[in-house]
Amino acid sequence: MAGERSFIAILIKRLLLGGFAAVVLLILTRFVFHFPPVFQAMFVLYAGLGTVTFILLDAPAVSPFGGVKALVALVVFYAVLAGTFIAGANFLPQYDPMVEKGKIDKIVKPKLAATDKGKMDALLKRSVELNAQSQAIMKRLEALGGADKLKAAEGDKGGGGDAPKAAAGDLIGLGKEQYDLQECYNCHKIGGKGSVKKRGPTMDNIGNLMKPEEMKEKITNPRSWMAEGFEKEYNKKQMPDKYKELMTDQEIDVLVAYLASLKDASVETPKPIKK
Repeated sequence: MAGERSFIAILIKRLLLGGFAAVVLLILTRFVFHFPPVFQAMFVLYAGLGTVTFILLDAPAVSPFGGVKALVALVVFYAVLAGTFIAGANFLPQYDPMVEKGKIDKIVKPKLAATDKGKMDALLKRSVELNAQSQAIMKRLEALGGADKLKAAEGDKGGGGDAPKAAAGDLIGLGKEQYDLQECYNCHKIGGKGSVKKRGPTMDNIGNLMKPEEMKEKITNPRSWMAEGFEKEYNKKQMPDKYKELMTDQEIDVLVAYLASLKDASVETPKPIKK
């Protein structure tokens, strides 16, 4: 009886310690390290497994037995063990290698694009695309009999009167690509598309409200300007201070060129306030 009471006391003590360890691990993984819920559950399960192990170390010895009884006990033990592992495997999420590969590509490709080789590859790819578009347009003009007229018009204008417009269009297009690449739409709306939460102001008319140099200042130093009505978001530093490291000067310039082209006065855009 004394042995049983002693084991019960040990059991209660170990259960209390195990519960305390589980709570501590849950708090650390959720509020300190911000682990996903499945990993939080795994750490709690580890605490439970450790508790059971320490309880078994002090459990009373089992009387030896053999024969059919021992065989049945062995089968039951392995059945419980196998069932536990199978249930655990079913409980945990199953990862698709292709999905994980896609996530890795999403992280690695922008970093590669930031290197000199990545920039060169991107420029070459863009050059090939523009060349293909130019050839397609010339073929269409030739089919319509307008190629000679176009060449004559360019000669009258001194060779390329529309070149500045085309260059400006390409610049804005590259800026739109940067807008999408940096995922600015997570916080801002343009044309009704973008964040559904109030993280950042709508940008449709920002070109009429800020000068290009002011936009560049805001991108590289988010604390330099605040959108009217977004005091709470400004104080929480919702806009990250990372783009001056993530983006080159050229990438920032084309992004600013795109934003400066947004001049839809029919859409209400919060007034920028210099801080």
